Amino acid sequence: MRSLIAAIADHDDAASFLMWPGDFELDRKDHVEEVHLASGATLEGFAGDGAGGTYFFCGDGGEERPVLYADSEGGAALVAIGLEHLLQLLLVAPWWRDCQAFTAEESQELATEYLEDLPDLGERRDRAAAALGIDLPTEAEVLARLHRVATEAGDDFILVFTPEGNEYERLITA
Repeated sequence: MRSLIAAIADHDDAASFLMWPGDFELDRKDHVEEVHLASGATLEGFAGDGAGGTYFFCGDGGEERPVLYADSEGGAALVAIGLEHLLQLLLVAPWWRDCQAFTAEESQELATEYLEDLPDLGERRDRAAAALGIDLPTEAEVLARLHRVATEAGDDFILVFTPEGNEYERLITA
């Protein structure tokens, strides 16, 4: 099976969409501070966003590993089980960080704001998904999955600021 990271690097449409509006860049994998998982499991930064946030693979393995997102303000959440699910989230609901209630109404309001600035969002998203060979679930499906993964994550996915031993705040709560 081909690596999705390699596919992103090979397809300008996909990389461009993920960069914006997805706010996901493979060359931003270094986090702003030293962190570790409370469980002691491996933590590997593989991408980041423009505001200093970082996406980490958790544990051992490949792109199927759980993905933790940490922002630059001391918040973190498990956001996907595997890179494919993360990419589905970024392609379908790039506004996920602004969701608080995870309702269809909230998502529609956020989508409308994005569409005002990016009227070709759907077309660009579809080209990126096709380039990566990813099927796109509905907004409701990706947001429900995000909420479930983030709120059901156990202590294995608590991010700790290493120098002080302080836990990051949970970005998504029940």
